[in-house]
Amino acid sequence: MNNTNTQLSAPAPTATNSVLRVPPASPAAAAAYFGASLAFHADVSDVASALAAGGDPGFVVVDSRSTASWDQGHIPGAVHLPTTLIPEQAEALLDKSVPVVTYCWGPGCNGATRAALALAQLGFQVKEMLGGFEYWAREGFEFETWEGSERRATDALTAPLDAEDCGC
Repeated sequence: MNNTNTQLSAPAPTATNSVLRVPPASPAAAAAYFGASLAFHADVSDVASALAAGGDPGFVVVDSRSTASWDQGHIPGAVHLPTTLIPEQAEALLDKSVPVVTYCWGPGCNGATRAALALAQLGFQVKEMLGGFEYWAREGFEFETWEGSERRATDALTAPLDAEDCGC
């Protein structure tokens, strides 16, 4: 028997690294996931841009941290509503027809997530601001303290130094 015309199938490639050990999702599944993610999250630069544009941004920002944290620094115009007080105070302070953007300290803190959950359970439309107050300050946006307004130099690891827009 002559096997010269027989083509052998190449074995399916096996992932040799941890990135591809679990294959990527299908494009349709990825579009659904990432689209949903944008419905739940806002980024610091986008929030700052919307607030800086003047007029009504169409949302309210809620700082879910303690009073001591609020005094240390908060986003101008934010509503101070610590997560533990949301069940008893949210409906008096916020309008359910206006979307809410929550924030806490930063990416290592899930306080904004807990606040967003508490608000959603009360019937509010809510997004979480990724990066929290840490990235607000690190990206060089103005913030208020109990002593007045402050602004830190932009951290080159979080935002471009010489451009208004990161191009994302």
